[in-house]
Amino acid sequence: MATITDLSGRVAVVTGGTRGVGAGIARALLEAGAEVVTCARRPADRPVEAGGRTARFLPVDLRDADAVGAFFTHVGGEYGRLDVLVNNAGGTPYRMLEEGGAQRHARVIELNLLAPLTTSLAAHEQMRAQPGGGSIVMIGSVSGSRPSPGSAAYGAAKAGLEQLARSMAVEWAPLVRVNTLVLGMVRTELSYLHYGDEDGVAAVGRTVPLGRLADPAEVGDACVFLASERAAYISGASLLVHGGGERPVFLDAATTGN
Repeated sequence: MATITDLSGRVAVVTGGTRGVGAGIARALLEAGAEVVTCARRPADRPVEAGGRTARFLPVDLRDADAVGAFFTHVGGEYGRLDVLVNNAGGTPYRMLEEGGAQRHARVIELNLLAPLTTSLAAHEQMRAQPGGGSIVMIGSVSGSRPSPGSAAYGAAKAGLEQLARSMAVEWAPLVRVNTLVLGMVRTELSYLHYGDEDGVAAVGRTVPLGRLADPAEVGDACVFLASERAAYISGASLLVHGGGERPVFLDAATTGN
């Protein structure tokens, strides 16, 4: 990765930063010089490393508000500051609305919307009290702006997350900036669960205007930018990281000529 800027001396927390997109974000922040703390309910099989440095891991259940508060108090006490929070933790199983009942769908909303709210409130307490404030980055999804059959609760949560970020950006200005990265499809170690084998991944990639799925490192680059002083006047924004979006289905259905 080409380092976008120098984040040396900054302290960053990446929720769900142990694998997939979160690990890509953590690596990008490490390469930019930040001290990185990742958190999840369980540690990864191997540490997240980049540039000869390793991210710190601390376990926490992001659905537990008291545990989240204790986590951020610990980070602030040990490192003396908190400059960046990336709300990456989330996800959903494929489940149609009539399956599983309202409580299961509510759990998806809890993880993808309420947990980022809880972590952001805890981070804000520290950021607002320190010189220079801080930067919060929400990891959103294109599922929040289009129909998402099979993941409707997830899409609703991501739509809410983007709106939440805009309101936070106004309420917490000027010390704390809040932005959203709106992701399309990203290739991770779990892509096969959604798209099948290599041929399936390639076929899905061809539906993207840029011809492929994103790499987690590319999401990390965007996070580093939003966390840096190069984005000092960017707040309340939604940055699309989706390779050009989705080709409209009607273009394939339409015929030309007679």
